[in-house]
Amino acid sequence: MNPEHRLNIVLYQPEIPHNTGSVGRTCLAVGAKLWLVQPLGFRLDDHYLRRAGLDYWEHLDCEVMKDWDALERALGNTPCWYFSTRGSKVYTETQFQAGDALIFGPESSGLPAEMLDRASSRTLRIPVASPVRSLNLSNAVAVVAYEACRQWNF
Repeated sequence: MNPEHRLNIVLYQPEIPHNTGSVGRTCLAVGAKLWLVQPLGFRLDDHYLRRAGLDYWEHLDCEVMKDWDALERALGNTPCWYFSTRGSKVYTETQFQAGDALIFGPESSGLPAEMLDRASSRTLRIPVASPVRSLNLSNAVAVVAYEACRQWNF
């Protein structure tokens, strides 16, 4: 891992290229590295991925991992925070540290239950009012990444 990255943003099996492109742009804005865990629901040369990331994509530090095990090996002992509507703690109740990994699941289903069960004490949620079930993936990443930056006084 590059020590100059303040955050590691992980998209586990993302499905929508527009969202991933927007997340990439947010990663650059906050000094984060983007990790993509396969399978992806699109190709990395997808027009919509590049369009959402604009001309920033070439500057992004992005690494694609073949599966979850490969990501865990790459992150080593990096503290990980998992985001889910099932989280028992609100994301603003956590003190993020430089280098933390923020892990988000696929747009249609979120992170797998078994993954969340193993990390229940590190599973956070973003509150939303009914009838909304959850935020768009790129919005959720931006909300949490900017909260971490706010905690560090930007």
